[in-house]
Amino acid sequence: MSASRPRRRLRLCFVGWGAIASRVGELLAERQPAGVEIVAVAVRDPEIGRPGIPEGARLITRPNELAGLDIDMVIEVAGRPAVAIWGEAALRHAASFVVSSVSAFTDESMLGLLLAVADEAGSRIVVPSGALGDLGALAAASVLPIDEVRHTIVKPPLAWQGTRAAEMIDLDRLARRTEFFAGTARQAADAFPQNANVAVISALSGIGLDRTRVVLVADPAAVRNIHEVSAIGAFGKLDLRLQNEALKTNPKSSEMTALSLVRLIENAVAPLVR
Repeated sequence: MSASRPRRRLRLCFVGWGAIASRVGELLAERQPAGVEIVAVAVRDPEIGRPGIPEGARLITRPNELAGLDIDMVIEVAGRPAVAIWGEAALRHAASFVVSSVSAFTDESMLGLLLAVADEAGSRIVVPSGALGDLGALAAASVLPIDEVRHTIVKPPLAWQGTRAAEMIDLDRLARRTEFFAGTARQAADAFPQNANVAVISALSGIGLDRTRVVLVADPAAVRNIHEVSAIGAFGKLDLRLQNEALKTNPKSSEMTALSLVRLIENAVAPLVR
């Protein structure tokens, strides 16, 4: 009779505790997956109150504080600049660095540096499926040549407020569905790092940042954040459409973004991976 393996465990550090992280924390507290513990949260100012941080989680402010915490997974949910600030330390002090702000990867030199560190340290960079739920089919299709991938993002005008979209169209007076951007995934993520961050996920799953076409749309009739991904290639044809509820505390983000992180965390310790 073979000896049993040690029980799976997952010691987490969140970089940032905004709308997405607090929602993930809320769901983990409800579901209580065995072996999962949030042991640290990285913040810029530890004096600012942040509801929902688990009792006992250590607040840290500098990447070098990851040393000695015995972290298994660092999850970035703090915005694009945090990837560069925390990435190298996360990869050296944890087995996995989960990057939610994947628009950071439009910077090829930074991505190259982090990949080199991961290779040296034996760790991994993980890109969650985010608002797209799961792009396993597109990733599988990319084993064979793919001719075309198109990703259309449709959101209510309110979700585009505070972005460059407000300089391109009159979001307050919009009367009909309006396409205001068309370009590559790299261009979309650079110009709209909060709203089109997800375009990098479809690009990395398929044919890359410079071949994936992205269209951004504001639609006053839309009540959810909509993602339409289509692909054609040697595998056949793929059409994916999601209508995501926005996070109540941040209309620029989808509830699915938080749910995908919960699934990623639970799969890391589950006896059955879904």
